[in-house]
Amino acid sequence: MKITIIGTGYVGLVTGACLAELGNDVFCLDVDQKKIDLLNNGGIPIHEPGLEEVVARNRAAGRLQFSTDVAASVAHGTLQFIAVGTPPDEDGSADLQYVLAAARNIGAHMTEFKVIVDKSTVPVGTADRVKAAVQAELDARGVDAKFSVASNPEFLKEGAAVEDFMRPDRIVIGCDSTPEGQKAHGLMKKLYTPFNRNHERTFWMDVRSAEFTKYAANAMLATRISFMNELANLADQVGVDIEAVRHGIGSDPRIGHSFLYAGAGYGGSCFPKDVQALERTARQYDQDLLILRAVEAVNDKQKLVLGQKVVKRFGADLQGKHFAIWGLAFKPNTDDMREAPARVLIRQLIDAGATVAVYDPVAMPEAKRVLQLDLSADELARVRFASSPMDTLSDAEALVIVTEWKAFRSPDFDRIKAALKQAVIFDGRNLFEPEVMAEAGFEYHGIGRSILTRA
Repeated sequence: MKITIIGTGYVGLVTGACLAELGNDVFCLDVDQKKIDLLNNGGIPIHEPGLEEVVARNRAAGRLQFSTDVAASVAHGTLQFIAVGTPPDEDGSADLQYVLAAARNIGAHMTEFKVIVDKSTVPVGTADRVKAAVQAELDARGVDAKFSVASNPEFLKEGAAVEDFMRPDRIVIGCDSTPEGQKAHGLMKKLYTPFNRNHERTFWMDVRSAEFTKYAANAMLATRISFMNELANLADQVGVDIEAVRHGIGSDPRIGHSFLYAGAGYGGSCFPKDVQALERTARQYDQDLLILRAVEAVNDKQKLVLGQKVVKRFGADLQGKHFAIWGLAFKPNTDDMREAPARVLIRQLIDAGATVAVYDPVAMPEAKRVLQLDLSADELARVRFASSPMDTLSDAEALVIVTEWKAFRSPDFDRIKAALKQAVIFDGRNLFEPEVMAEAGFEYHGIGRSILTRA
């Protein structure tokens, strides 16, 4: 099938590459000429395991192309996937300017039937706005071309997006009941047939329900994270090990183990903005989502916990003190620094007078970019970007772990202890066991790991 993908960010690039991998003829459009040049020269603008190989293989096979040519992109695909960004607006709602701009471009150039698929995460009712934008352009041109707007939200995890796309646990598709919608249903069914050979993974529903499903899923996952983080903070006060609690409740099949890990708060491009956008939608209908307001408040508070633990241990005035930080991306296997807890921690330590040495296996270039936005030149001078995890430790009072990269799970504790001025570790992701840390001679501060474990 001939498919056009509008937008080459996480969702668009993964979607386009994976659909090409299945034998489709995919045209990826982006308005960013630098990004298109990078892709056409064999580069990848994001870090996503396995993606570079899939892109290279399908470019070489002629099934995947990248361009800024809007007219060519509209002419190419019967299926037009809109996969552009929907960043939060000032009031917390999803900013649909890029989605609607893509819709207008389609309407301004189409001459025959198209299925316009909202792949971006968008609020309920967006399909109606996309339909109106396309129709307005067709009317202005006097063109009587038929089309349908469908919803096909993505459920990709950064760091595992290729695997998630190629082996989905569910495919959600919303189509309307018009003749054009039924035609769209048939084309979407044909597109996703390869994913349903073993068993049916597609959930068909109306368009608005499909739009809502994406927000509901992310809101539920964010709620589980904030719930466990709030319990972890209480566990620290009452002498409870939150890891033991996690195993105890996760064994209940009604609860399960996923997204029950206490930590330094969630970040990234999805959970923060989607929770806000769903709250905003509720307010538009005079509804107050009390749970989601609490989820967001708990997460904002949780990002401060690591810094507060450092201050409690070393004092509010950190002048002359230096700290090592492992992990900057909001999660492993990505270089995404959006809403990353490490940014909050660095700000806390700098404000308290400390200096820091930081390291991330993948996100160093992106971290340098975003920290230039977060910090003044004088503040940035107090951040050293280290060349390795061990390089961060020299003259550091303590090690602070913010992201649970696999490379951090089994370090040389003897080397760490020898390099640090004090054998203190703040573990924002509970990578280590307090008993093991005590035996190794460390003072260990986890998240909800009961009584402080000292050497």
